[in-house]
Amino acid sequence: MLKLFTDTDCDVTPELAREYDCSLISMPYSIDGVTTYPYRDGEAIDLHAFYDRLRGGVLPNTSALSEQTYLDAFEPCFAAGDDVLYVHFSRAMTATFDSMDRAMDLLRQKYPGRKLYEIDTKGITTISYTIFRAAADLYKAGKSAEEIVEWAKTEVDHYAMYFFADDLKFFRHSGRVSALAGTMGTLIGIRPIIYMNAEGRMVSVGKEKGRVKAMQRLLSTVDELGDDVAAHRVVIGHTDCMDLAQELADTLQAKYGGRLDLEIRTVNPTAGSHCGPNGVGVCFHAKRR
Repeated sequence: MLKLFTDTDCDVTPELAREYDCSLISMPYSIDGVTTYPYRDGEAIDLHAFYDRLRGGVLPNTSALSEQTYLDAFEPCFAAGDDVLYVHFSRAMTATFDSMDRAMDLLRQKYPGRKLYEIDTKGITTISYTIFRAAADLYKAGKSAEEIVEWAKTEVDHYAMYFFADDLKFFRHSGRVSALAGTMGTLIGIRPIIYMNAEGRMVSVGKEKGRVKAMQRLLSTVDELGDDVAAHRVVIGHTDCMDLAQELADTLQAKYGGRLDLEIRTVNPTAGSHCGPNGVGVCFHAKRR
């Protein structure tokens, strides 16, 4: 049999994981020396309270998983004679997959007949969620691991994610953008428009002053790059700013005549540790990233 895995950095909740009979690997974040593994010890996460702590000045940290974590996750499947399909966030953004590779070196020696199939979404949070849902739909329909991986070879790069953050001090703290960009965003209200590139990294492709212009930029990007948008799931992600997310959703629904399969998701706290509160973005099917 084939067992499906994903991680919390893909914005997948335990409820959704159960829908797909999927195992969920928790990606941690730390505040004041206390490390939290989302959903590992319970399903309830008060995301509004989390983002309010960030508004109050808290700067969280994130960390890679250990080799043992991956051994504990995958070995029961291999021992039962099952293979694993893992749809995960971008390898280019973390060292956690180095730990996974070391764990797999050991597991392949112990279970030489078993396989780990990977789909690197080359993104994080909303784009990873959208790609996971598409891959998981194929899994639920009974497609083989080889068929799903082959689908991903083409389709992963046809999902685009564009977003803006409200205060770049969180990116600056995590090292995801330069100190200069972080200062600009904080001091004069500049909101860089950021996307996930084909290498799986966050890159700024321009900047807008103020939320209104930043929202307009997101909408124009969907117009410019969109490819058969209404035939694919569209997902709006936000870091505790439902009003902006709903405004973006309403505008997109009006443009496409209500035909969109559209979801609004709150970004998980681990990824949100880098973005900070009051950010919003959209993932859609595109000609290219």
